[in-house]
Amino acid sequence: MRLKVIESGDGPPVVLLHGLFGMARNLGVVQRAIAPRHRVLAMDLRNHGDSPHAPGMTYPEIAGDVAETMRELGVEQAAVIGHSMGGKTAMMLALTHPAMVSRLLVADIAPGRNPPSFDGYAKAMRAIPLEPELTRQQADEALLGAVEEASIRAFLLQNMRFGAEPGWRIGLDNIIAGMKDILDWPDMGRTYEGPTLFVAGEKSPYIRDEHRPAIKALFPHSRLVTLKGAGHWLHAENPEGFNKIVEAFLAA
Repeated sequence: MRLKVIESGDGPPVVLLHGLFGMARNLGVVQRAIAPRHRVLAMDLRNHGDSPHAPGMTYPEIAGDVAETMRELGVEQAAVIGHSMGGKTAMMLALTHPAMVSRLLVADIAPGRNPPSFDGYAKAMRAIPLEPELTRQQADEALLGAVEEASIRAFLLQNMRFGAEPGWRIGLDNIIAGMKDILDWPDMGRTYEGPTLFVAGEKSPYIRDEHRPAIKALFPHSRLVTLKGAGHWLHAENPEGFNKIVEAFLAA
């Protein structure tokens, strides 16, 4: 599948991959920081943003889309940066297409099963009544019982159309059908030997001590750093700190 791409800059290529229910523009703060020195390709993953909708949300399928899009854009190899679901996609791309990944940065996700919070978010999203003239405020109120944080509700609702014919811009049913695959991680009998950096949010539960053996087994040349003052959404909660880590890793 050819994915929608936001491209900017010139220089060694960098691919940016967003998380579940996100879109390429969510990583704009990173793209703007590195575009002066890099050709940056921020991709909308399948069933997200402006990319096509299709059944199947396994990581080999999603990573295959990224590889296909890189090839169609003439990118033989790139540094790949992924957050959350995009981080798992980046890991899978490195494991299945290692020659295409010069270096790998994984933001606040591990090669293992995720906490189930996003499953609850998805069910709450599907439960919003899509009545004519639905407003953002009404949709926000409908999510309130399942999603306490206003910032997360706003993040989820960026995927919705309002007005006379409300609906979802994303392939919500495909995402829900594939949620087990999204939250899980397949056993892989491969390793990626390139330079790899895992960045954990200080306040996030997504990378835990129990994940360290799997990280080292799959990515033997990996390092783990912790971004202070950040939870799961590193680039939103501490953008300056995250960008410094990214820029240093790309320059190494």
